[in-house]
Amino acid sequence: MSNRTRLFSPWLRWLGILALTAWVAGLVACSEPKPAFKGVDITGADYAKELNLADQNGQVRQLKDFSGKLVVVFFGYTQCPDVCPTTMQELAEVKRLLGSDGNKLQAVFVTVDPERDTTELLKAYVENFDASFVALRPSSEQLPTIAKEFKIYFKRVEGKTPTSYTMDHSAGSYTFDTQGRVRLFNRYGMGAQALADDFKLLLK
Repeated sequence: MSNRTRLFSPWLRWLGILALTAWVAGLVACSEPKPAFKGVDITGADYAKELNLADQNGQVRQLKDFSGKLVVVFFGYTQCPDVCPTTMQELAEVKRLLGSDGNKLQAVFVTVDPERDTTELLKAYVENFDASFVALRPSSEQLPTIAKEFKIYFKRVEGKTPTSYTMDHSAGSYTFDTQGRVRLFNRYGMGAQALADDFKLLLK
C-alpha cells in the first residue's frame, strides 16, 4: 500500500461513518412517533373485526356502513344500573367536546340482553343520549358468537323473579378508526375528556 493510500484510508473510513450516521438519522427523522393514547392501543388486533347485526330499526348494520367515522362499540343492556348509562352519557359528552368533528363519532350499543331489550326499547334508550347513536340487537343464537369475536364477557345473574335478572358484562368499549380498523380498547371510567383526546389523535 502506498503512503498516499494509507493517508486517505482514515478519512475514507470517517466519511463512511458520517454517511451511515446521516442515513440512520434520516430514518429516525422520517418515522412518525407513536401516538400517546390514553386508552389501550390494540392496532392490528386479529379480533373485533366485524359486526353484522340488526339495529333498532330492523336494518342490518356492518362496520363498513360507518366508513369515514370513528366508531365506538360498547356492549351492555338497557336495565344496567350504572356502567351502561355512564358510558353512553360520556360518549354524548365526547361528541360535544369534539366540536365540529362531533359528527365524525358513531356510538354503537350492542345489547347482551336480547330477551328483554326489544327494538322499541333499544331505540328509546340510545336516542335518550343522542339521536345519532345506534343500537344493535343480536339474537340469542348470535350473541355468543359476537361476544367471542369481541372478547367480551357476559353472564345472566338470576333474580327473585324470572324477569328480574341482571347481566354481568365487560365494561370497556372498542374504538375503530375512520377506515374501520380496530385501534383502541377504552377502559370503563376513562372520562369524556380522555376519550376525546384519543379520538382527536385518531382523526389527525
